[in-house]
Amino acid sequence: MELTKIKGISDKRAEELAKIGIKDTNDLIRFFPRAYLDLRQKQLLQFAYQNDTILTYGRVISIPINRFAVRRGGAIRVECEQDGLMFPIIWFNQPYVLQKLKVGEEYLFYGRVNLDRNERIGLVNPSFEPCEKNYRLAGIVPQYQLKNTIPQKTIRDGIRIAVGIEKPQSIIPKSILLKYQLHDLFWSYQQVHNPDNFETLKTASDRIAIEEYFKLISAFKIIKGDREQVRINNYSCSSKDLIDFISKFPFSFTDGQKKAVNEIYSDMSSEKVMNRLMQGDVGSGKTAVSLCALYIAVKSGYQAVMIAPTEVLAEQNYKIVKKFFTDYNVDLLKGSDKTTDKSKKKALLESGFTNIIVGTHALLEDNVKFKNLSLCICDEQQRFGVAQRSKLLTKGTTPDVLVMSATPIPRTLSLIFYGDLDITSILDKPKQRIPIQTNIVPKEKYFDMLNFIRKEIENGHQAYLVTPRIEGDDEGTIISVNQLFDSVKNYYKDIEIGVLNGKMKPQEKDQVMQDFKDGKTKILVSTTVIEVGVDVPNATIMVIYNAERFGLSQLHQLRGRVGRSDIKSYCFLLSNSLDDKSLQRLKIIQDNTDGFKISEFDYKMRGGGDFMGSRQSGKFMSDLGFLDYGTEAIFLAKKISDETFESGAYSDELKNIAIEKYNRLKDITLN
Repeated sequence: MELTKIKGISDKRAEELAKIGIKDTNDLIRFFPRAYLDLRQKQLLQFAYQNDTILTYGRVISIPINRFAVRRGGAIRVECEQDGLMFPIIWFNQPYVLQKLKVGEEYLFYGRVNLDRNERIGLVNPSFEPCEKNYRLAGIVPQYQLKNTIPQKTIRDGIRIAVGIEKPQSIIPKSILLKYQLHDLFWSYQQVHNPDNFETLKTASDRIAIEEYFKLISAFKIIKGDREQVRINNYSCSSKDLIDFISKFPFSFTDGQKKAVNEIYSDMSSEKVMNRLMQGDVGSGKTAVSLCALYIAVKSGYQAVMIAPTEVLAEQNYKIVKKFFTDYNVDLLKGSDKTTDKSKKKALLESGFTNIIVGTHALLEDNVKFKNLSLCICDEQQRFGVAQRSKLLTKGTTPDVLVMSATPIPRTLSLIFYGDLDITSILDKPKQRIPIQTNIVPKEKYFDMLNFIRKEIENGHQAYLVTPRIEGDDEGTIISVNQLFDSVKNYYKDIEIGVLNGKMKPQEKDQVMQDFKDGKTKILVSTTVIEVGVDVPNATIMVIYNAERFGLSQLHQLRGRVGRSDIKSYCFLLSNSLDDKSLQRLKIIQDNTDGFKISEFDYKMRGGGDFMGSRQSGKFMSDLGFLDYGTEAIFLAKKISDETFESGAYSDELKNIAIEKYNRLKDITLN
């Protein structure tokens, strides 16, 4: 139903809601709370203890006038009063609170108790809402992730009405609902948005999660079943041929690599077309395994394609493929190629002269045609949506598919996002690799770190210095790539330093990268454009500024740019944040080097939904909104889905819903 049919939602308000992905009442009820305020237990601050998390209240007495000071320090200090008690509240890296707070107004605050240097009791980083009549009532009040223009009360009242209109019903067969004693879905939605207590909230949340996961897992089952095509391209490459090819590598394959090769060879020798994901930690040797798949295809007389998300990575892959396939015609197709060069390359590819083509998204153009494509390999698959992968498959006749990811994801998430693929995980690393030493660097040790970097460079090594943004922020809490370059250039006046960012022209980026690879520059100041694609064994130091701005998996990926040889390497994490959660996250990176374990931590701390690239743009809200609620619901949903399909109990309605959900997944990528 249209949103404007709900009391309190005007045409203008409906437009504002549409910007965050809420277009009708069905979207509205699936806009789940991000947190809850327990108004049943308001507590006086004077009776609270250090580090307690409490709900309290206070009247704002003063806020910072000097906004420049706020930007420079990254912290906002507000003075409040509660029944005669004056107390401070500090927010770190949250400048927007100045737009919401008004002097003289009373607010509810929910956050951690902290004693400042003068032993004054106060709060750190609390959430807050105005103390209106509506909030003085006892109960558990949901909080929604909204833009400043949409009041919490409007969304709460609207959802309460919308749930009664929609009355959600389960798509799970009734016999299975009874077997597992699953609660009514309508009741679950009511409780999630207006819980009686936290016990019913947990029960209702899990119930909705089970329903959502059931639909998604079923979607992939249906799609995977439809995709299980009979093999048309038959390979003549024997196991002996493959063993001879592997012997060309200057190192021995790990057990994980051998297992991956065996699974790929088995897939490509079977009667069904291969659809496999190969995931492994940085430096686990996925590229070497993918070359084996390429060899099986071209040795048998077919063409193969390898696509990468960036030109840097595509060029690196091209050089590696050229090195190992000297008896075959290998080419590289990029978006930055001249029009005449593109035309020549496409003609050679269509004629069958080119055996292996490596490239970027340029390979997805409609006029890129093959003579007999049998294998598609997607490198850094997490950067591609399902739709892009699907378009590549149309270039051949039922080609085999191998997608690779250097961002390990938890098994729970792989059931959802890669449900249409068989999964190979390479868990070990080459024995010659030395673990990277990771340290969180406090401000007082910053120049000690810079001096250590100087010594490493004097010993013939190189360093990356990475910042999250090309430009800084208004609050002055993020150092831009140019600011960082100027700073280190001033400190290392006698050292050659390069600078790299994503807005540079391809030719400029190429030159900067090449200079660093060749050792002409000793320090590379960069944004995260170097996260994938750069392999410089001589680089032994990775410094990550504003490390709190990255997800754990991304930090691990950046760290993986060093430690690519048998030389001892280091990763230094710098942060302006004093927030406990941020420091806890950085401590996880400091203490762990296993990408699979780190991905589990990242999943638990960020919530599974935040792995999805489109979640931030508001395009994809309902299907994955409950990934934050743990893993039990996922595995139960999988069990229910398995039983539903084994018994043949799934309906046409389920199939239609599943396919619709799968189509909505097509543009999703992983962060």
